[in-house]
Amino acid sequence: MKLFECQHCGQPLYFRNTRCERCGRQLGYLPAKQTLTALEPDARGFRALAERRGRYRYCANAQYDACNWLLHVESPEQFCAVCRHNRTIPDLTIPENLINWRTIEYAKHRLFYTLLKLRLPLATRQEDPDGLAFDVLAHPADGTPGREPILTGHASGLITINLAEADDIERERQRKNLAEPYRTVLGHVRHEIAHYYWDRLVRDSVHIEEFRKLFGDERQDYAAALQRHYDNGPQPSWREQFVSAYASSHPWEDFAETWAHYLHMVDTIETAAGFGMRVRPRIKQGGDLATEINFDPHKATLDRILESWFPLTFAVNSINRSMGIPDLYPFVLPPPVIDKLSFVHDLIHAASQPPPEEGRRSLLEALAQRWRGSGSSNVS
Repeated sequence: MKLFECQHCGQPLYFRNTRCERCGRQLGYLPAKQTLTALEPDARGFRALAERRGRYRYCANAQYDACNWLLHVESPEQFCAVCRHNRTIPDLTIPENLINWRTIEYAKHRLFYTLLKLRLPLATRQEDPDGLAFDVLAHPADGTPGREPILTGHASGLITINLAEADDIERERQRKNLAEPYRTVLGHVRHEIAHYYWDRLVRDSVHIEEFRKLFGDERQDYAAALQRHYDNGPQPSWREQFVSAYASSHPWEDFAETWAHYLHMVDTIETAAGFGMRVRPRIKQGGDLATEINFDPHKATLDRILESWFPLTFAVNSINRSMGIPDLYPFVLPPPVIDKLSFVHDLIHAASQPPPEEGRRSLLEALAQRWRGSGSSNVS
């Protein structure tokens, strides 16, 4: 993610800030400008110091301290471009629910920041029956009749998130139980959105055969594949072909783990670029680990991303080990995974290209027809 600063006093800001700690100005995220802006109140709402032309108001979820995104004051919408995708939220009169829901919303907003920068399609259910929606569900109290587990997953454009994933203790328990090196709320939403985009960009598309060559045949029984994974563990040689153990369970999960990994890389490198990071190891063989991160990863080639990724992650892992904490980046990228990342990179950039003027109408009609197509995966 890029770095932000207060337009009034120059204070460095975090993406989720709502007030500048130095000058006290209210802050809001302006999606059209892709920036956090200081605000000036006036009779019609707020003026944004980042552009000063329009008048803005906060998303309705600002009242819960769960969103700082802005809408034009004349917009008929109550909710911002992220929160409009919420179909179900937990009971916010329960304090613990409110705290955990905020954590999930912070992760979702960071996800959407990247999706919007990559210019990926983000239709809501109001715009398209197969559009993207989120259900954030809380477990009923123990002893409730018919109490069923809530599983985080995706089905037909609907992403369900178990609110308990926002609880640090519960999430760490699950991470240890499943022997995962990495489990975060942000990782979950990046993984689940991949299933949504598989339906939209890969299924029934010209990309399906290439997908099957790289990831495998997704037509194999999904439920049976997951059961084998949980009963027997990952494939013995998974480290040679997959980015994670879970990726080896089924081609859909391989794609989702790879897609999430790509978003991890893009967001982290953009942050490193914002800090002007350079890596220059002071060892004899340090040339291969040298890099200067001074580019926009949303527009870069995958080769350029990887050239910086390996030195950057070696450096930050070394720093973490100096503090006695786990590696920030506990993964290895064998050649087959890089091929899969290349597929995801090319897929994203093909989907994000604006259509040419010539033949634009027929292309839009074809895209609309594809988005109206029936059938979908039901995966986690």
